[in-house]
Amino acid sequence: MADSIMSKAATMEIPINSNGDTGTLPEDDSLEQDLQQVMVSGPNLNETNIVSGGYGGPAGGIIPTSTIKGKEDKPAFPVSYIRMKSRGITLPKSQSATSQLSQHTDQHPGSSNHNGSNPSEEVTRGVAVEKLDSVKKWGINTYKCTKQMFSERFGRGSRTVDLELEAQIDVLRDTKNKYENILRLATALINHFQSMVQTQQALGDTFTDLSQKSPELQDEFGYNAETQKLLCKNGEALLGAINFFVSSINTLVNKTMEDTLMTIKQYENARLEFDAYRSDLEELSLGPRDAAAMVRIEMAQHEYQIHRDKYERLRSDVTIKLKFLEENKVKVMHKQLLLFHNAISAYFAGNQQQLEQTLIQFNVKLKPPGSDKPSWLEEQ
Repeated sequence: MADSIMSKAATMEIPINSNGDTGTLPEDDSLEQDLQQVMVSGPNLNETNIVSGGYGGPAGGIIPTSTIKGKEDKPAFPVSYIRMKSRGITLPKSQSATSQLSQHTDQHPGSSNHNGSNPSEEVTRGVAVEKLDSVKKWGINTYKCTKQMFSERFGRGSRTVDLELEAQIDVLRDTKNKYENILRLATALINHFQSMVQTQQALGDTFTDLSQKSPELQDEFGYNAETQKLLCKNGEALLGAINFFVSSINTLVNKTMEDTLMTIKQYENARLEFDAYRSDLEELSLGPRDAAAMVRIEMAQHEYQIHRDKYERLRSDVTIKLKFLEENKVKVMHKQLLLFHNAISAYFAGNQQQLEQTLIQFNVKLKPPGSDKPSWLEEQ
């Protein structure tokens, strides 16, 4: 049926008037109905076979196509467009087949292709651009700071100096080095004294064993055993006081002072950046004053102001931290030095009562014997 209708449409005569326009056809309505019927009842591309070798080719060249599941297939061209083409009416450029097809596609969103940009790709592209800009800024900043550093080292550039603050920073670094030396010596004292206490404990156990096995020297071995045990007990109390002293000094040096020194390092980096952009601005100010140079000077002035604010903010932070560090250092060291003195004096004076009072006064808690050894569950 489709072949007969198509042949009818192909052999039909279309009268043309003198102006080249198509005349009215009596069969227009029937032709339109026939075309619609062909488009509805015609073969579906999804259910046909594609012949790779042309018409009349071998059967081996037939490629079956799969059926696409989805919405109902729509004709590639609207009926109104086919009707006008069958009448020989030429469409203007604004109403060409492409525009008609696009209008038909807009009416059916399901058939539109998805060639638009993917939001995830745009986000990825934006992140890549931001990373590239950050790397570029980092490179420029590193170059300027390196140039300023070498200029200062070789005496060709000027640097911003706060004499009072620099003196306080030097004092802090020197104090930290000396306190670290105190930590090393106090740790060595703990190790040596702990070995002596362990030796005294072993010696006391030996005297106790000999006092039981030597009846003729039982009293003498007993006295020495009790003395060594008393010295061992006092030694453990002194070890507790020295350990508390070392722990407090370690917190002061490796946490409080180190935090202040980290802020000082940030301050010194900000000072170097500030001087680098200051020197850059001074060089541009001495150059020509054309339009391009004025733009560069304005940008350099902006960067200079940013790094100046950062430098002044960090300088204020360093000044405040140095002040609080000094107050905290005096308070902590006053307590710890008093503890160390009283504990050492009481131990070597043999005043067990004063040694115990010192531990209570400074809230020093002794570890029970054998607490450093792992439990039997941990050993398994």
